[in-house]
Amino acid sequence: MKTVTEWFDEYSESHQNPTNKAIHWVCVPAILFSIIGIIAQFNAMLTALIIVLTLVFYARMDIVLAIAMAALLFVMAWLIIILPVGKGFYLGLFVVAWIGQFYGHKVEGKKPSFFKDLQFLLIGPVWCMDAYLAKVLPNWKTRQKEAF
Repeated sequence: MKTVTEWFDEYSESHQNPTNKAIHWVCVPAILFSIIGIIAQFNAMLTALIIVLTLVFYARMDIVLAIAMAALLFVMAWLIIILPVGKGFYLGLFVVAWIGQFYGHKVEGKKPSFFKDLQFLLIGPVWCMDAYLAKVLPNWKTRQKEAF
């Protein structure tokens, strides 16, 4: 299995443009939130299983980032439970966020990483989390060669 640094280095190759990075800061969490919301509308147990499996994937790469992602996923799941919206909201958010992602990659001039390997769909959120932690925690040692 690749290390977190190897994943981030490869993911970063197609995420150098400042506009694309800014779009990712908004769209990657929105896509994650919408996916959890869509699945939760159909089956809470399946949602929980997918979250646990995702966290296992992250923990195998980096336990601290996995804990940070667990906190984020918990907040997202809690919001999905309390927000009075249905699957139409989550589907709309999903579509709009993906349009943003593809626009960002058009600006970047490179294809999204997941075209090469679907596992990059899981790397995007944790890549953003690492960059976020580097911004808000003065002692955080980013796993990326170049910080956001």
